[in-house]
Amino acid sequence: MGGSIQMTQYVASTTKDRLHIINARVTYRKAPIHLLEKFAFTDINHAYDILKDKSGLQECIILQTCNRVEVFGVSQSTDSDRLLDGWASAVDLSESEFQNVVEISSDKDVMLHLLKLAAGLDSLVIGEDQILGQVKRAFEYSRTRQHVGSHLSILFEKAIKVGSRVRTETALNKGSVSIGSMAVNLAGEYFDDLKTKKILIIGSGEGASLIAKSLKLRNIDFVVTSRTFQRAKSFTDAASGIPITFEKALEEFHNLDLIFVSTIAPYYLVTYERIAKAMVRRKKALMIFDLSNPRAVEEKVASINKVKLINMDQIAEVVEKNIRSRRNEIQSAEKIVDTEMKSVDILMKRTRVEPMIISIFKNVDEIRARELKKALYILKDRIGPNDAKVVEQLSRAIVEGILSAPMNNLRKEIELGVADQEEIMKAIAKLFVYDNKESY
Repeated sequence: MGGSIQMTQYVASTTKDRLHIINARVTYRKAPIHLLEKFAFTDINHAYDILKDKSGLQECIILQTCNRVEVFGVSQSTDSDRLLDGWASAVDLSESEFQNVVEISSDKDVMLHLLKLAAGLDSLVIGEDQILGQVKRAFEYSRTRQHVGSHLSILFEKAIKVGSRVRTETALNKGSVSIGSMAVNLAGEYFDDLKTKKILIIGSGEGASLIAKSLKLRNIDFVVTSRTFQRAKSFTDAASGIPITFEKALEEFHNLDLIFVSTIAPYYLVTYERIAKAMVRRKKALMIFDLSNPRAVEEKVASINKVKLINMDQIAEVVEKNIRSRRNEIQSAEKIVDTEMKSVDILMKRTRVEPMIISIFKNVDEIRARELKKALYILKDRIGPNDAKVVEQLSRAIVEGILSAPMNNLRKEIELGVADQEEIMKAIAKLFVYDNKESY
């Protein structure tokens, strides 16, 4: 009886929207690091409660790093409005503030995005190792608090395996491939010990975050300034470093050993006059990296004694050589992702059909057990315990033999996706709804 009720409920559920995986994200691609802070969840547990309640998410995982804030969810709809409404409520923003910075994906696009992310193909620094650990921690945090079910568990477990495989089977995570990390490497070659140097970063955008990240990984202290102190503070809250005002930074030029400039200012922030004045009070060398577009360091600065100026073009040339040498590794990583994408797609399709198959087996097994009980009652005086076991095994074998082939064929049809899956599942579900009579 229980199986019949469960099967009837399943038939009803197939008429509703099936469950979808959705993802909303604000990342370095559309929002500078000082802006990303606005979208971050300060109270993560409260955020989960709001997202599941207000956005109607049945499963949820929040991923936050200094370069991205992402929400992965499972819902009966791919409509992102409810998700953004919940997100906006959790961070006290209006939905309009998401318009130009948020990216939305659903179903297969989410799967591909997460696999690439875990592999290091969607990071600021291609192949970075840190993101894989961040994906693992986000998944574990959500799972231990029972915010995930079968859909996100399958997807994240596969993504973590893909990320590990890419790092084991390719050299994608070897070497520097960003302007920022390459600049820090060159500075490390120029100075004996960067940890003893006074370092300033001017800027709070994507390029500055890469520099900060490379310095942080080497446990090197640095200060940060930007157009406003609040931007500098927001940047350091997310990416490390000590914020200072721009006016204070200008006063400290003579005390600095290394300056990284990465801005989009349309004028020179570091002028010949300022550096010449600073060098009058300084005996040691000063190294300046201008990673801005347009250039923010006056070119005449290079003519000042004991000043080493390196601009974007010089570093970009070195980085391009590095990327060319790693192109095969990127292609190898993408092939792994493509192969695993097919696998995860099949697994996700199985999550839709398996509950129905389990219900069918349970339903039929209840009938088998009921009819077996009747037969054994009739034969009770003519067979012994061993014969009864043989009859029971026979009944189980008959059920297994009859159901296995059609259920495996059903799995294949759903996995291949060559027909109308919804109609197939509805038809099969209806075929296996039995009445609740005790006899036929």
